[in-house]
Amino acid sequence: MSVRIGSVPTRIRMSTAAPAMTDALVGALAGCTGASTSQGPGGDVPYVAPPANASAVNTENERDKADAEASEAAAADAELEEAINTPQVVRDTFVGLQATYHDGCTPGDGNCAYFLGRVNDQLTGLDKSMRADTERPDHFKEPLARISALRTTPAGDNSTANLEKHRKQVLGTRDRINTWMQGHPEDHR
Repeated sequence: MSVRIGSVPTRIRMSTAAPAMTDALVGALAGCTGASTSQGPGGDVPYVAPPANASAVNTENERDKADAEASEAAAADAELEEAINTPQVVRDTFVGLQATYHDGCTPGDGNCAYFLGRVNDQLTGLDKSMRADTERPDHFKEPLARISALRTTPAGDNSTANLEKHRKQVLGTRDRINTWMQGHPEDHR
């Protein structure tokens, strides 16, 4: 066979072995496909066990997935915890305290535990938000003093029985703080 490379005619000799090898390879591949069945390779193909580390890889992948999910859950929990521990703005906390005016209880009543606990929680939240107001550090001096005085009355015992015992002080503190806040509308409007 003659091929022209540039302006020089060149003779190339074709090997007869190349087409024979191609035919042999195609025949071998065709023979392999004939050995398989619907159940996998035929009986003439030896069984090869899956690699021993395949189950370890699957276990590791599952562990990585579980770790990622746990990490996401922990991040969400941390975000929620931060939101719970971050004081609200005084205005927002005061709204919660004002909402307790629409509820009430009679001592010994089943609603008293909920109501007094709610008022106590709102006062605690208001204390926290007033202390966090760094723009006016001494502005909330009077309401903070009232809340501090209330904290010494039940002495840290926020049980229903103790809150009912000090019901008058709890509600009195709420009322006095409400009066003070109404005199400072810039704090809650």
